[in-house]
Amino acid sequence: MRGLGADDAYWQGLAQGEVRVQRCSGCGYWHVPAVWRCGECGNWDLQWQAVPPRGRVFSWTRTWHEFGAPPELGLPFATVVVELDGAGGRRLMGTMADGCAELHIGDAVEAEIIHVSFEGETIPALRWHPIESRS
Repeated sequence: MRGLGADDAYWQGLAQGEVRVQRCSGCGYWHVPAVWRCGECGNWDLQWQAVPPRGRVFSWTRTWHEFGAPPELGLPFATVVVELDGAGGRRLMGTMADGCAELHIGDAVEAEIIHVSFEGETIPALRWHPIESRS
């Protein structure tokens, strides 16, 4: 996989089976998207930390048309923005495993890392699954 800039470690982490989020070693602020320098305190020392791929649905939309999406997504597919647990409220996007599933803001979800084809390359992506209520 070619270098992608400040977020290269994120993509490398996915390729290695983990979700990594950038965090400032000075003030502890989490950064998504990745940055070269912390905008909160000005520190240049930013570290990448593995975080559990779990969180809550912050927003979502369902797509019924291909629009050039990777064929592995199928139709319809639901794109979600998930607020990660334990990452300072930072959010990541992905798709739901069941594109027709009923979704609600605040639903608990957990991700697996899948690989999809996009513009001739195979890239890692997050595929989210609902976490069943344990009550």
